[in-house]
Amino acid sequence: MDNPGYRRGSFNSMQSGTSDEDMVEIAGATLDSSVTDDVLPLDRDVSRGHSTFNGEGLNGASKMMDFLEEPIPGVGTYEDFNTIDWVREKSKDRDRHREIANKSKESTWALLQSVSDAFSGWLLMLLIGLMAGSLAGLIDISAHWMTDLKEGVCLSGFWFNHEHCCWTSNETTFIERDKCPQWRSWAELIVGQPDGAFAYIVNYLMYVIWALLFSFLAVSLVRSFAPYACGSGIPEIKTILSGFIIRGYLGKWTLVIKTITLVLAVSSGLSLGKEGPLVHVACCCGNILCHLFTKYSKNEAKRREVLSAAAAAGVSVAFGAPIGGVLFSLEEVSYYFPLKTLWRSFFAALVAAFTLRSINPFGNSRLVLFYVEFHAPWHLLELIPFIMLGIFGGLWGAFFIRTNIAWCRRRKTTKLGRYPVLEVLVVTAITAIIAFPNDYTRISTSELISELFNDCGLLDSSKLCDYINDNTTKTTDDRAAGPNVYTAMWQLALALIFKIFITIITFGMKVPSGLFIPSLAVGAIAGRLLGIGMEQLAYYHHDWVIFKGWCSPGADCITPGLYAMVGAAACLGGVTRMTVSLVVIMFELTGGLEYIVPLMAAAMTSKWVADAIGREGIYDAHIRLNGYPFLEAKEEFTHKTLAMDVMRPRRNDPPLTVLTQDGLKVEDVETLISETTYSGFPVVVSRESQRLVGFVLKRDLVISIENARKRQDGIVSSSDIYFTEHIPPQPPSSPATLKLRKVMDLSPFTVTDHTAMEIVVDIFRKLGLRQCLVTHNGRLLGIITKKDILKHMAQVVNQDPDSILFN
Repeated sequence: MDNPGYRRGSFNSMQSGTSDEDMVEIAGATLDSSVTDDVLPLDRDVSRGHSTFNGEGLNGASKMMDFLEEPIPGVGTYEDFNTIDWVREKSKDRDRHREIANKSKESTWALLQSVSDAFSGWLLMLLIGLMAGSLAGLIDISAHWMTDLKEGVCLSGFWFNHEHCCWTSNETTFIERDKCPQWRSWAELIVGQPDGAFAYIVNYLMYVIWALLFSFLAVSLVRSFAPYACGSGIPEIKTILSGFIIRGYLGKWTLVIKTITLVLAVSSGLSLGKEGPLVHVACCCGNILCHLFTKYSKNEAKRREVLSAAAAAGVSVAFGAPIGGVLFSLEEVSYYFPLKTLWRSFFAALVAAFTLRSINPFGNSRLVLFYVEFHAPWHLLELIPFIMLGIFGGLWGAFFIRTNIAWCRRRKTTKLGRYPVLEVLVVTAITAIIAFPNDYTRISTSELISELFNDCGLLDSSKLCDYINDNTTKTTDDRAAGPNVYTAMWQLALALIFKIFITIITFGMKVPSGLFIPSLAVGAIAGRLLGIGMEQLAYYHHDWVIFKGWCSPGADCITPGLYAMVGAAACLGGVTRMTVSLVVIMFELTGGLEYIVPLMAAAMTSKWVADAIGREGIYDAHIRLNGYPFLEAKEEFTHKTLAMDVMRPRRNDPPLTVLTQDGLKVEDVETLISETTYSGFPVVVSRESQRLVGFVLKRDLVISIENARKRQDGIVSSSDIYFTEHIPPQPPSSPATLKLRKVMDLSPFTVTDHTAMEIVVDIFRKLGLRQCLVTHNGRLLGIITKKDILKHMAQVVNQDPDSILFN
């Protein structure tokens, strides 16, 4: 997220740099309301040297102007890098709904509009599901073709990938299903021979060249057209769903570039997946389609309900797991998830999955990525190795998070971050050079996981299925491993070490990069190795006490593919800290419904072990690394501090800057706005009483005054401003009076100075507040913002409080 645009220092107008996380951090603003695009830096030092302003002056006015009887464009909207006011947005939606309900009784046309309004949410979900499913199918088909392009090309049609090319061949055998005359390797095309040392070198070079080309195109497109298209996108989506605004992150350019570069990044062979970025793609679809419906485009809280459903649709098409997608949105990314959103998320995920199934990108008439057909039941004693895999997953998750965050921090703070294109090319070259010689790293990660999950049958040609068959039995169980199995185990062990370290430096580069598939691959490799070890142990020592009851000769016993599946779940759980949604995704992903208990045991063990080492999952860690203002709902606040300890102004600071409900002139307010960096002002009865009347945002003040100057006669610098309901009689010679009561929040949230911070934090989390005013016996004392809370929480755990900034 190192786009230099984030730190733009010059800005004007209504985008005058207010940050709702820190209600006091903006630079000098002007009253130019012509600009609507907002780019705002949050990394400014707090300025406190502001005196209390009372604005005494003449109260003369011959005309009183309450121009807010008609809505003014911009009032009630938000600037870039601000937090929305959830309470105000929900109130606006209730008022809108109440008005529609009242009008529906007046005429048939109004009734039809009411029905249309009620149906618009479901129509929007339908469109999101169709669009997300279509894009996912396009990405899947393109990625398969371009991945195979690194190894060769189909002569009967260059647009066919390896598998589809050989489907149409009459000379393809079941044993050698991946060989056919129509598919030619690059060595066959260039030097005319498929085998030999020179052919191997040619194939090796072409593999590396294609990988470098794909990754170069991906990073160049991201850097040039859509810097927001890099990474997974899930940390930012979590932050956006919590109420933060990052304009452009879910825009049209981001969607187009992310879709294209995701295919390129996956095809390059980098250790990344497309599943996390597909959530970002689906949320982009949701955000863009929201503009078709005023109900959602004009209300930020309602839009976030749509984005929660879109995230569910994204996981649904990423894994073919619609129920898991809904649970993922609920458990992992959503901040506000009412029951209505649950139903609509389910519908969007269903439509998206149905659309993907209709496209059939995998060509196997199945929706799931890694369908398994295990015939052997699992046994109670196998819970011990399953829990061991859970421990491994937790250790791997904690290790990955710490090392990846350390590497990303180094990338941000050293010269490494200045050369994103070079970094991507170097990592791609290292990945391709090391990956090609090993059969299990040369193939795509999805194919690797599919092979590791596979339960060996009699006709399987994989090296992992090279078992020595006993002539006396035709069963596929209880067999000794052949030489190829041991070769495959060595290759898998090397692949495991390679995947562990290359994923650490790959995640976070300036290309779209998901973490689901690499994590699943690490766990699947570890699980398959353990499964083969257990299988051979049971074969050679079936008379041991632990195997005696269920591993007699000829009986179904150990299933190595099941161990791979459990290991994959454990490692993904260790990295993301998912539990319920992870188990559901895994059994939807594989179709292995009867193995829920092993998956649950591994997922919970993995989470416990990882949490014992570090409480944060990878997405929360990246949120903190980037300094996003995000209050984690899962994190407990246990420190015994009071609101007065956190509020500003602190002791020895100048008093709080306030507006009075009357006695102010336009020029006084304009001067106050230009000379202070606050993004909102409490309104009090008078400077002496300090009794709270309401709270007004600086953005609304700027827009209202500028609009009144343009649209109304008589509004000049000496015009009086009132926040009261009734205006006292004014002399006829006075200029017009400006009434701004309707831009003021008449019911700002307040707490007393002795309220426990534990309660204040809970209020901020559950109501999505931007700021809360602190009072004592009705008198205004100070203000607490979300950033104040985040800084306080950082301080109590000995972290740098200034890291809570949008970097």
